[in-house]
Amino acid sequence: MGHIYNTGAQSVGVCYGGNGNNLPTKQAVVDLYKSNGIGKIRLYYPDEGALQALRGSNIEVILGVPNDKLQSLTNAGAASDWVNRYVKAYSNVKIKYIAVGNEVHPGDAVAGSVLPAMRNIQSAISSANLQGQIKVSTAIDTTLLGNSYPPKDGVFSNSASGYIRPIITFLVNNGAPLLANVYPYFAYVNNQQSIGLDYALFTKQGNNEVGYQNLFDALLDSLYAALEKVGAPNVKVVVSESGWPSEGGTGATVQNAGTYYRNLIRHAKGGTPKRPNGPIETYLFAMFDENQKQGPEIERHFGLFRPDKSPKYQLSFN
Repeated sequence: MGHIYNTGAQSVGVCYGGNGNNLPTKQAVVDLYKSNGIGKIRLYYPDEGALQALRGSNIEVILGVPNDKLQSLTNAGAASDWVNRYVKAYSNVKIKYIAVGNEVHPGDAVAGSVLPAMRNIQSAISSANLQGQIKVSTAIDTTLLGNSYPPKDGVFSNSASGYIRPIITFLVNNGAPLLANVYPYFAYVNNQQSIGLDYALFTKQGNNEVGYQNLFDALLDSLYAALEKVGAPNVKVVVSESGWPSEGGTGATVQNAGTYYRNLIRHAKGGTPKRPNGPIETYLFAMFDENQKQGPEIERHFGLFRPDKSPKYQLSFN
């Protein structure tokens, strides 16, 4: 059935993380997405309060299977129950992707569970006859790349290859995209001697020596190059997270973060040098500052909105 969903088609998405003790109710959060014209949301676990609030909204959803649930879903019956409970029960929620695991690394204890869990979730989705509208994937980070510069030389590392190649074969066979969390911020902070802030913020004049104006495109195209090298040139990359912190570390200011988000929203309407036909499906990280998020101080300052729902930046999402 052909539906035209205006909201999702032309807007970026925003990830909804809830690691805070001062955040709005789930309904208020979904209302904030609607009032800002944000047509896509990423949920990191099947949050039933959020799913309930999303009913009938037309907001497209990436629904996450948390890493601590991966092993249980290597059991086909458990995966079938999961799909029944969180997908079929919410038939009027527009779930688009299921992210089976987030940033799992080849050496992690759960690494061996990712593909079996993806297969079981896929089987349950197919049994429900939903395989046409819901694609099953996993969200990686760019540390799986052994080389990322110049972008055309992007390749998965030897250590990651055994883990990621069978997953990519699964994506090819099911017509699913690869979800990837892409952070120019961290690449810049970790390599300031060779990466200029302007290149990370999309504000560089002209292109660099390998034809790139910005770091986001370079990172994304290095992933595309790596996919080509494992025989998967047609797998699309969905940018399942990208953001910039407003305080707590190097380059983390409200001005830089606002510049990054504004330019990324504009840039995502187009493509990259390697994949010029846009848009680039992109989810900004994240909706709110999360005061209980673990890790360095910057981790608590990625929000586009403050917990009182006031905007940190002047952004137009579509």
